[in-house]
Amino acid sequence: MIEKRFHVAEKGSDIRTELLAGLTTFMTMAYILMVNPGMFAELPGVSYDAVYIATAFSAAVGTFLTGLLANLPLAQASAMGSNAFFVYTVCLGFGLSYANALLLVLLDGIAFIILTVTGLRKKIFEAIPASVRLAIPAGVGLFIAFIGLQNAGIVVADPETFVNLTSFNLLFGSASWSDVMPILVTLAVLIAIAVMTCRGVRGAVLWGILGGTLLYYLLGFTVPGFYTGFGSGLNLNPFAAFREFGTAAFGRVFTEGFDFSHYLADHNPAELALLICTTSLAFCLVDMFDSIGTLYGACARGSLLTREGEVPHMNQAMLADAVATAFGAVCGTSTVSSYVESSAGIAEGGKTGLAAMATGGLFLLAMFFSPVASLVPSCATSAALIYVGILMMDCTKKIDWQNTEEAVPAFLTLAIMPMTYNISYGIAFGVISHVLIQVFSGKRKSLNGGNWIIAGLFTAMFLVTH
Repeated sequence: MIEKRFHVAEKGSDIRTELLAGLTTFMTMAYILMVNPGMFAELPGVSYDAVYIATAFSAAVGTFLTGLLANLPLAQASAMGSNAFFVYTVCLGFGLSYANALLLVLLDGIAFIILTVTGLRKKIFEAIPASVRLAIPAGVGLFIAFIGLQNAGIVVADPETFVNLTSFNLLFGSASWSDVMPILVTLAVLIAIAVMTCRGVRGAVLWGILGGTLLYYLLGFTVPGFYTGFGSGLNLNPFAAFREFGTAAFGRVFTEGFDFSHYLADHNPAELALLICTTSLAFCLVDMFDSIGTLYGACARGSLLTREGEVPHMNQAMLADAVATAFGAVCGTSTVSSYVESSAGIAEGGKTGLAAMATGGLFLLAMFFSPVASLVPSCATSAALIYVGILMMDCTKKIDWQNTEEAVPAFLTLAIMPMTYNISYGIAFGVISHVLIQVFSGKRKSLNGGNWIIAGLFTAMFLVTH
Protein backbone atom coordinates (compact mmCIF):
# COMPACT_ATOMS: atom_id res chain seq x y z
CA MET A 1 0.00 0.00 0.00
CA ILE A 2 2.84 2.38 0.89
CA GLU A 3 4.61 1.65 -2.39
CA LYS A 4 1.43 2.14 -4.37
CA ARG A 5 0.79 5.51 -2.74
CA PHE A 6 4.29 6.98 -2.47
CA HIS A 7 6.41 4.97 -4.97
CA VAL A 8 9.25 4.79 -2.45
CA ALA A 9 11.31 2.09 -4.17
CA GLU A 10 10.58 3.56 -7.58
CA LYS A 11 12.18 6.84 -6.52
CA GLY A 12 15.27 5.08 -5.17
CA SER A 13 14.49 5.27 -1.47
CA ASP A 14 13.27 2.98 1.32
CA ILE A 15 10.86 3.28 4.25
CA ARG A 16 13.58 3.66 6.89
CA THR A 17 15.24 6.50 4.98
CA GLU A 18 11.92 8.27 4.48
CA LEU A 19 11.00 8.02 8.18
CA LEU A 20 14.43 9.28 9.22
CA ALA A 21 14.07 12.19 6.78
CA GLY A 22 10.67 13.03 8.28
CA LEU A 23 12.15 13.05 11.78
CA THR A 24 15.01 15.29 10.64
CA THR A 25 12.62 17.78 9.07
CA PHE A 26 10.53 17.88 12.24
CA MET A 27 13.59 18.52 14.40
CA THR A 28 14.69 21.43 12.21
CA MET A 29 11.32 23.21 12.27
CA ALA A 30 9.84 22.26 15.64
CA TYR A 31 10.92 25.67 16.96
CA ILE A 32 7.78 27.13 15.36
CA LEU A 33 5.73 25.37 18.05
CA MET A 34 7.24 27.71 20.62
CA VAL A 35 7.90 30.82 18.56
CA ASN A 36 4.45 31.15 16.99
CA PRO A 37 2.31 30.98 20.17
CA GLY A 38 4.84 33.23 21.89
CA MET A 39 4.10 35.92 19.30
CA PHE A 40 0.34 35.49 19.44
CA ALA A 41 0.29 35.60 23.23
CA GLU A 42 1.18 39.29 22.99
CA LEU A 43 -2.34 39.96 21.67
CA PRO A 44 -5.08 40.68 24.21
CA GLY A 45 -7.38 37.74 24.85
CA VAL A 46 -5.23 35.23 22.95
CA SER A 47 -4.11 32.06 24.73
CA TYR A 48 -0.59 30.64 24.31
CA ASP A 49 -1.87 27.08 24.73
CA ALA A 50 -4.68 27.56 22.21
CA VAL A 51 -2.33 28.87 19.54
CA TYR A 52 0.18 26.11 20.33
CA ILE A 53 -2.44 23.48 19.48
CA ALA A 54 -3.55 25.49 16.43
CA THR A 55 0.05 25.68 15.22
CA ALA A 56 0.74 21.96 15.66
CA PHE A 57 -2.64 20.85 14.24
CA SER A 58 -2.49 23.04 11.13
CA ALA A 59 1.15 22.05 10.55
CA ALA A 60 0.19 18.38 10.70
CA VAL A 61 -2.74 18.80 8.29
CA GLY A 62 -0.75 20.92 5.84
CA THR A 63 2.16 18.47 5.88
CA PHE A 64 -0.15 15.48 5.40
CA LEU A 65 -1.76 17.24 2.42
CA THR A 66 1.63 17.88 0.82
CA GLY A 67 2.58 14.24 1.23
CA LEU A 68 -0.71 12.86 -0.06
CA LEU A 69 -1.46 15.31 -2.89
CA ALA A 70 2.03 16.12 -4.18
CA ASN A 71 4.07 13.14 -2.90
CA LEU A 72 6.86 15.50 -1.88
CA PRO A 73 9.01 15.29 1.31
CA LEU A 74 8.08 18.83 2.34
CA ALA A 75 6.50 20.03 5.57
CA GLN A 76 4.27 23.00 6.35
CA ALA A 77 3.64 25.18 9.40
CA SER A 78 2.70 28.74 10.32
CA ALA A 79 4.99 30.86 8.16
CA MET A 80 7.59 33.07 9.78
CA GLY A 81 7.00 36.61 8.57
CA SER A 82 3.29 36.18 8.02
CA ASN A 83 2.84 35.53 11.74
CA ALA A 84 4.77 38.71 12.56
CA PHE A 85 2.70 40.64 10.02
CA PHE A 86 -0.47 39.21 11.59
CA VAL A 87 0.44 40.14 15.16
CA TYR A 88 2.47 43.33 14.95
CA THR A 89 0.98 45.01 11.88
CA VAL A 90 -2.58 43.83 11.32
CA CYS A 91 -3.58 43.55 14.99
CA LEU A 92 -1.30 45.83 17.01
CA GLY A 93 -0.69 48.26 14.14
CA PHE A 94 -3.95 48.54 12.20
CA GLY A 95 -6.10 47.85 15.25
CA LEU A 96 -7.98 44.80 13.97
CA SER A 97 -8.91 42.07 16.41
CA TYR A 98 -7.39 38.59 16.48
CA ALA A 99 -10.56 37.18 14.90
CA ASN A 100 -10.64 39.93 12.23
CA ALA A 101 -7.08 39.08 11.22
CA LEU A 102 -7.99 35.39 11.03
CA LEU A 103 -10.73 36.32 8.57
CA LEU A 104 -8.16 38.02 6.34
CA VAL A 105 -5.99 34.90 6.46
CA LEU A 106 -9.03 32.81 5.56
CA LEU A 107 -9.69 35.09 2.57
CA ASP A 108 -6.03 34.68 1.63
CA GLY A 109 -6.40 30.89 1.71
CA ILE A 110 -9.60 30.92 -0.33
CA ALA A 111 -8.08 33.31 -2.88
CA PHE A 112 -4.98 31.13 -3.07
CA ILE A 113 -7.15 28.06 -3.75
CA ILE A 114 -9.01 29.86 -6.54
CA LEU A 115 -5.80 31.22 -8.08
CA THR A 116 -4.22 27.75 -8.03
CA VAL A 117 -7.23 25.91 -9.44
CA THR A 118 -7.87 28.46 -12.20
CA GLY A 119 -4.23 28.98 -13.12
CA LEU A 120 -4.36 32.71 -12.32
CA ARG A 121 -1.58 32.24 -9.78
CA LYS A 122 1.01 32.56 -12.54
CA LYS A 123 -0.46 35.86 -13.77
CA ILE A 124 -0.44 37.36 -10.27
CA PHE A 125 3.11 36.16 -9.79
CA GLU A 126 4.19 37.84 -13.03
CA ALA A 127 2.41 41.09 -12.07
CA ILE A 128 4.95 41.69 -9.31
CA PRO A 129 8.31 43.02 -10.58
CA ALA A 130 11.09 40.43 -10.37
CA SER A 131 13.25 42.65 -8.15
CA VAL A 132 10.38 43.10 -5.69
CA ARG A 133 9.72 39.35 -5.65
CA LEU A 134 13.35 38.74 -4.77
CA ALA A 135 13.37 41.43 -2.09
CA ILE A 136 10.19 40.36 -0.28
CA PRO A 137 11.78 37.44 1.64
CA ALA A 138 14.74 39.64 2.63
CA GLY A 139 12.45 42.41 3.83
CA VAL A 140 10.44 39.90 5.83
CA GLY A 141 13.71 38.55 7.23
CA LEU A 142 14.80 41.99 8.42
CA PHE A 143 11.34 42.51 9.91
CA ILE A 144 11.52 39.22 11.82
CA ALA A 145 15.06 39.88 13.03
CA PHE A 146 14.07 43.37 14.20
CA ILE A 147 11.19 41.88 16.19
CA GLY A 148 13.57 39.34 17.70
CA LEU A 149 16.02 42.07 18.72
CA GLN A 150 13.20 44.04 20.31
CA ASN A 151 11.67 41.06 22.10
CA ALA A 152 15.10 40.19 23.48
CA GLY A 153 15.52 43.75 24.78
CA ILE A 154 18.65 44.34 22.69
CA VAL A 155 17.04 47.13 20.65
CA VAL A 156 15.03 49.59 22.75
CA ALA A 157 12.99 52.71 22.12
CA ASP A 158 14.74 56.08 22.17
CA PRO A 159 12.95 59.49 22.21
CA GLU A 160 15.59 61.10 19.97
CA THR A 161 16.70 58.39 17.54
CA PHE A 162 13.56 56.22 17.89
CA VAL A 163 15.67 53.07 18.47
CA ASN A 164 18.90 52.43 20.34
CA LEU A 165 21.02 49.67 21.85
CA THR A 166 20.14 48.72 25.40
CA SER A 167 22.61 49.41 28.19
CA PHE A 168 25.00 46.65 29.27
CA ASN A 169 26.63 48.90 31.90
CA LEU A 170 26.64 46.65 34.97
CA LEU A 171 29.71 48.33 36.47
CA PHE A 172 28.17 51.73 37.19
CA GLY A 173 24.59 50.73 37.84
CA SER A 174 22.79 51.96 34.70
CA ALA A 175 21.83 48.36 33.94
CA SER A 176 20.79 45.57 36.29
CA TRP A 177 21.75 41.91 36.10
CA SER A 178 18.08 40.90 35.95
CA ASP A 179 17.74 42.92 32.73
CA VAL A 180 21.05 41.92 31.14
CA MET A 181 20.88 38.19 31.94
CA PRO A 182 18.08 37.33 29.44
CA ILE A 183 19.83 39.38 26.74
CA LEU A 184 23.04 37.41 27.25
CA VAL A 185 21.02 34.20 26.95
CA THR A 186 19.64 35.40 23.60
CA LEU A 187 23.11 36.20 22.29
CA ALA A 188 24.47 32.87 23.57
CA VAL A 189 21.66 30.97 21.86
CA LEU A 190 22.20 32.84 18.58
CA ILE A 191 25.92 32.02 18.57
CA ALA A 192 25.21 28.41 19.57
CA ILE A 193 22.75 27.99 16.70
CA ALA A 194 25.30 29.40 14.26
CA VAL A 195 28.08 27.13 15.56
CA MET A 196 25.90 24.01 15.47
CA THR A 197 24.79 24.87 11.94
CA CYS A 198 28.42 25.27 10.86
CA ARG A 199 29.12 21.84 12.34
CA GLY A 200 26.19 20.29 10.49
CA VAL A 201 24.05 19.56 13.56
CA ARG A 202 20.46 18.75 12.58
CA GLY A 203 17.83 20.75 14.40
CA ALA A 204 20.29 23.45 15.45
CA VAL A 205 17.53 26.02 16.05
CA LEU A 206 15.52 23.65 18.24
CA TRP A 207 18.57 22.55 20.22
CA GLY A 208 19.57 26.19 20.63
CA ILE A 209 16.15 27.07 22.04
CA LEU A 210 16.16 24.11 24.44
CA GLY A 211 19.72 24.83 25.56
CA GLY A 212 18.90 28.52 26.00
CA THR A 213 15.89 27.60 28.12
CA LEU A 214 18.05 25.49 30.40
CA LEU A 215 20.68 28.26 30.65
CA TYR A 216 17.98 30.82 31.43
CA TYR A 217 16.62 28.84 34.36
CA LEU A 218 20.09 28.03 35.67
CA LEU A 219 21.04 31.71 35.63
CA GLY A 220 17.73 32.43 37.32
CA PHE A 221 19.32 31.33 40.57
CA THR A 222 21.59 34.39 40.35
CA VAL A 223 18.62 36.80 40.14
CA PRO A 224 16.96 37.66 43.49
CA GLY A 225 13.26 36.78 43.47
CA PHE A 226 13.44 35.01 40.10
CA TYR A 227 11.66 31.89 41.34
CA THR A 228 9.17 33.66 43.56
CA GLY A 229 5.76 32.33 42.59
CA PHE A 230 7.27 30.22 39.83
CA GLY A 231 4.90 27.54 38.60
CA SER A 232 1.88 28.91 40.42
CA GLY A 233 -0.05 29.36 37.17
CA LEU A 234 1.45 26.40 35.33
CA ASN A 235 -0.98 23.68 34.28
CA LEU A 236 0.81 20.40 33.53
CA ASN A 237 -2.34 18.77 32.17
CA PRO A 238 -1.78 18.53 28.37
CA PHE A 239 -5.52 18.30 27.72
CA ALA A 240 -6.06 21.77 29.20
CA ALA A 241 -4.52 23.20 26.05
CA PHE A 242 -7.08 21.35 23.94
CA ARG A 243 -9.87 22.95 25.96
CA GLU A 244 -8.30 26.36 25.41
CA PHE A 245 -8.04 25.60 21.70
CA GLY A 246 -11.70 24.65 21.49
CA THR A 247 -12.96 27.72 23.30
CA ALA A 248 -10.48 30.47 22.40
CA ALA A 249 -9.19 29.67 18.90
CA PHE A 250 -10.98 27.05 16.83
CA GLY A 251 -13.79 28.56 14.76
CA ARG A 252 -13.30 32.01 16.20
CA VAL A 253 -12.90 33.36 12.68
CA PHE A 254 -16.59 32.60 12.11
CA THR A 255 -18.00 33.64 15.49
CA GLU A 256 -16.13 36.96 15.81
CA GLY A 257 -14.19 37.51 12.59
CA PHE A 258 -16.95 39.42 10.79
CA ASP A 259 -17.42 41.90 13.65
CA PHE A 260 -15.42 45.02 12.71
CA SER A 261 -17.33 47.36 15.01
CA HIS A 262 -14.22 48.15 17.06
CA TYR A 263 -12.30 49.24 13.95
CA LEU A 264 -15.27 51.15 12.49
CA ALA A 265 -15.54 53.20 15.67
CA ASP A 266 -12.55 55.22 14.43
CA HIS A 267 -12.65 54.56 10.67
CA ASN A 268 -15.17 54.70 7.84
CA PRO A 269 -16.39 51.71 5.77
CA ALA A 270 -14.29 52.73 2.75
CA GLU A 271 -11.12 52.54 4.83
CA LEU A 272 -12.15 49.12 6.12
CA ALA A 273 -12.90 47.79 2.63
CA LEU A 274 -9.55 48.96 1.28
CA LEU A 275 -7.71 47.64 4.34
CA ILE A 276 -9.29 44.21 3.84
CA CYS A 277 -8.38 44.16 0.14
CA THR A 278 -4.77 45.32 0.49
CA THR A 279 -4.00 43.32 3.65
CA SER A 280 -5.46 40.12 2.20
CA LEU A 281 -3.45 40.80 -0.95
CA ALA A 282 -0.28 41.24 1.10
CA PHE A 283 -0.94 37.96 2.95
CA CYS A 284 -1.56 36.22 -0.38
CA LEU A 285 1.53 37.64 -2.10
CA VAL A 286 3.87 36.78 0.78
CA ASP A 287 2.33 33.30 1.03
CA MET A 288 2.64 32.73 -2.72
CA PHE A 289 6.23 33.89 -3.08
CA ASP A 290 7.29 32.09 0.09
CA SER A 291 5.72 28.83 -1.12
CA ILE A 292 7.10 29.02 -4.66
CA GLY A 293 10.57 29.94 -3.44
CA THR A 294 10.58 27.18 -0.84
CA LEU A 295 9.33 24.53 -3.27
CA TYR A 296 11.95 25.36 -5.88
CA GLY A 297 14.75 25.78 -3.35
CA ALA A 298 14.11 22.60 -1.39
CA CYS A 299 13.52 20.43 -4.45
CA ALA A 300 16.61 21.80 -6.19
CA ARG A 301 18.79 20.95 -3.19
CA GLY A 302 17.54 17.38 -3.27
CA SER A 303 17.71 17.00 -7.09
CA LEU A 304 13.95 16.48 -7.14
CA LEU A 305 13.21 18.91 -9.97
CA THR A 306 11.98 17.57 -13.30
CA ARG A 307 14.14 17.59 -16.44
CA GLU A 308 12.51 20.89 -17.34
CA GLY A 309 13.64 22.37 -14.02
CA GLU A 310 10.13 22.41 -12.56
CA VAL A 311 8.82 21.26 -9.19
CA PRO A 312 7.04 17.91 -9.63
CA HIS A 313 3.31 18.14 -8.90
CA MET A 314 3.63 21.90 -8.44
CA ASN A 315 -0.09 22.66 -8.60
CA GLN A 316 -0.90 19.95 -6.07
CA ALA A 317 1.77 21.30 -3.72
CA MET A 318 0.42 24.84 -4.04
CA LEU A 319 -3.14 23.57 -3.50
CA ALA A 320 -2.03 21.80 -0.32
CA ASP A 321 -0.48 25.08 0.84
CA ALA A 322 -3.65 27.04 0.10
CA VAL A 323 -5.97 24.56 1.82
CA ALA A 324 -3.65 24.45 4.84
CA THR A 325 -3.77 28.26 5.09
CA ALA A 326 -7.57 28.23 5.12
CA PHE A 327 -7.59 25.41 7.67
CA GLY A 328 -5.04 27.25 9.82
CA ALA A 329 -7.29 30.32 9.91
CA VAL A 330 -10.16 28.16 11.15
CA CYS A 331 -7.87 26.69 13.81
CA GLY A 332 -6.69 30.13 14.92
CA THR A 333 -3.25 30.73 13.43
CA SER A 334 -1.71 32.74 10.60
CA THR A 335 -0.73 31.68 7.07
CA VAL A 336 0.49 28.09 6.79
CA SER A 337 3.22 27.53 4.21
CA SER A 338 5.97 25.14 3.13
CA TYR A 339 9.17 25.33 5.18
CA VAL A 340 12.62 25.60 3.70
CA GLU A 341 13.82 23.54 6.68
CA SER A 342 12.39 20.57 4.77
CA SER A 343 15.71 20.67 2.91
CA ALA A 344 17.28 19.04 5.97
CA GLY A 345 15.06 16.00 5.56
CA ILE A 346 15.71 15.92 1.82
CA ALA A 347 19.44 15.98 2.56
CA GLU A 348 18.91 12.87 4.71
CA GLY A 349 17.53 11.08 1.66
CA GLY A 350 13.84 11.94 1.74
CA LYS A 351 12.33 11.71 -1.73
CA THR A 352 8.62 11.02 -1.27
CA GLY A 353 5.53 12.09 0.61
CA LEU A 354 6.13 9.32 3.16
CA ALA A 355 8.71 11.59 4.79
CA ALA A 356 6.06 14.31 5.00
CA MET A 357 3.63 11.86 6.61
CA ALA A 358 6.22 11.09 9.28
CA THR A 359 6.75 14.79 9.97
CA GLY A 360 3.01 15.38 10.15
CA GLY A 361 2.63 12.51 12.61
CA LEU A 362 5.25 14.05 14.89
CA PHE A 363 3.39 17.38 14.82
CA LEU A 364 0.26 15.53 15.98
CA LEU A 365 2.24 13.94 18.79
CA ALA A 366 3.70 17.32 19.76
CA MET A 367 0.18 18.60 20.50
CA PHE A 368 0.39 16.83 23.86
CA PHE A 369 3.52 18.69 25.00
CA SER A 370 2.15 22.21 25.34
CA PRO A 371 2.93 22.45 29.11
CA VAL A 372 6.62 21.91 28.36
CA ALA A 373 6.61 24.39 25.48
CA SER A 374 5.03 27.09 27.67
CA LEU A 375 8.16 27.08 29.87
CA VAL A 376 10.36 28.30 27.00
CA PRO A 377 11.31 31.96 27.70
CA SER A 378 11.08 34.68 25.06
CA CYS A 379 14.83 35.29 25.27
CA ALA A 380 15.38 31.83 23.75
CA THR A 381 12.78 32.17 20.99
CA SER A 382 14.03 35.68 20.18
CA ALA A 383 17.34 34.17 19.10
CA ALA A 384 15.43 31.90 16.71
CA LEU A 385 13.68 34.93 15.20
CA ILE A 386 17.00 36.67 14.60
CA TYR A 387 18.55 33.57 13.06
CA VAL A 388 15.59 32.91 10.76
CA GLY A 389 15.82 36.54 9.67
CA ILE A 390 19.46 35.96 8.74
CA LEU A 391 18.57 32.91 6.63
CA MET A 392 15.97 34.89 4.67
CA MET A 393 18.58 37.37 3.42
CA ASP A 394 19.98 34.83 0.98
CA CYS A 395 17.78 36.00 -1.92
CA THR A 396 19.41 39.45 -2.09
CA LYS A 397 22.42 38.01 -3.94
CA LYS A 398 20.17 37.48 -6.97
CA ILE A 399 19.31 41.19 -7.20
CA ASP A 400 21.34 43.23 -9.70
CA TRP A 401 22.28 46.12 -7.42
CA GLN A 402 24.14 47.84 -10.26
CA ASN A 403 20.87 48.18 -12.20
CA THR A 404 18.89 51.14 -10.86
CA GLU A 405 15.63 49.77 -12.26
CA GLU A 406 16.03 46.75 -9.98
CA ALA A 407 17.94 48.27 -7.09
CA VAL A 408 15.51 51.06 -6.12
CA PRO A 409 12.30 48.95 -5.93
CA ALA A 410 14.20 46.09 -4.25
CA PHE A 411 15.79 48.37 -1.64
CA LEU A 412 12.53 50.13 -0.85
CA THR A 413 10.79 46.78 -0.46
CA LEU A 414 13.27 45.33 2.01
CA ALA A 415 13.95 48.59 3.89
CA ILE A 416 10.39 49.82 4.35
CA MET A 417 9.15 46.57 5.92
CA PRO A 418 11.22 46.68 9.15
CA MET A 419 11.30 50.50 9.33
CA THR A 420 7.51 50.81 9.23
CA TYR A 421 6.74 47.48 10.96
CA ASN A 422 4.61 46.56 7.96
CA ILE A 423 5.13 44.00 5.20
CA SER A 424 2.40 45.37 2.94
CA TYR A 425 3.97 48.85 2.96
CA GLY A 426 7.24 47.37 1.71
CA ILE A 427 5.52 45.58 -1.16
CA ALA A 428 3.56 48.75 -1.95
CA PHE A 429 6.67 50.95 -2.15
CA GLY A 430 8.44 48.37 -4.30
CA VAL A 431 5.60 47.99 -6.81
CA ILE A 432 4.73 51.70 -7.02
CA SER A 433 8.37 52.77 -7.43
CA HIS A 434 8.84 50.18 -10.20
CA VAL A 435 5.83 51.54 -12.11
CA LEU A 436 6.97 55.15 -11.72
CA ILE A 437 10.53 54.38 -12.82
CA GLN A 438 9.31 52.53 -15.92
CA VAL A 439 6.85 55.31 -16.84
CA PHE A 440 9.26 58.24 -16.50
CA SER A 441 12.24 56.44 -18.05
CA GLY A 442 10.27 55.83 -21.25
CA LYS A 443 9.61 52.11 -20.69
CA ARG A 444 5.88 52.26 -20.08
CA LYS A 445 5.23 49.47 -22.59
CA SER A 446 7.09 47.03 -20.34
CA LEU A 447 4.29 47.31 -17.76
CA ASN A 448 1.31 44.96 -17.86
CA GLY A 449 -2.23 45.33 -16.59
CA GLY A 450 -1.40 43.50 -13.37
CA ASN A 451 1.34 46.02 -12.55
CA TRP A 452 -1.15 48.88 -12.85
CA ILE A 453 -3.90 47.17 -10.84
CA ILE A 454 -1.68 46.23 -7.90
CA ALA A 455 0.08 49.61 -7.88
CA GLY A 456 -3.33 51.31 -7.98
CA LEU A 457 -4.64 49.29 -5.04
CA PHE A 458 -1.64 50.13 -2.88
CA THR A 459 -1.76 53.82 -3.89
CA ALA A 460 -5.43 53.95 -2.89
CA MET A 461 -4.50 52.33 0.43
CA PHE A 462 -2.11 55.19 1.22
CA LEU A 463 -4.56 57.88 0.05
CA VAL A 464 -7.55 56.55 1.98
CA THR A 465 -6.11 54.99 5.14
CA HIS A 466 -3.51 57.62 6.05
